[in-house]
Amino acid sequence: MGTRSGDLDPGLTAYLSATENMTPKEFNKMVNSQSGLLGISETSSDMRALITREAKDVRAAEAVELFCYQAKKWIGSYAAALGGLDTLVFAGGIGENAPPVRERICEGLQFLGIKLDKARNKKNAAMISANGGRVKVRVIRTDEELMIARSVLRSCPAVTTE
Repeated sequence: MGTRSGDLDPGLTAYLSATENMTPKEFNKMVNSQSGLLGISETSSDMRALITREAKDVRAAEAVELFCYQAKKWIGSYAAALGGLDTLVFAGGIGENAPPVRERICEGLQFLGIKLDKARNKKNAAMISANGGRVKVRVIRTDEELMIARSVLRSCPAVTTE
């Protein structure tokens, strides 16, 4: 994530409280506003900026590398839990708009049947997997605000759009 942490050891709160005198409020701020890409890079939570700077900024490069590694790890774990994959979907800001990140995430996942078409990936095509690949790799545009609004309307019938 841009500014939020990923997985944390449950003992971290007590450890930081004891060693750094960190309050619960400070801990909350750290894990929700100062972690993720921003916390690793120390400069930005924006993947576009980090990709632009990674050749000359080791912290930006580390943030991009860690992000791709974590995504690849989750794909592998879910593939194992599901017994394989039919389709891999990239969505959201980074998934929709960062071809180099998608390529790095998919590198080394050929054993799962994932193979990208580099030209399609670079163009942000809807289907970016290579022809004949066992797993379809797609880029699906999302509109999170629209989905939230639709959910609210479904759960609150008294709310209208007029």
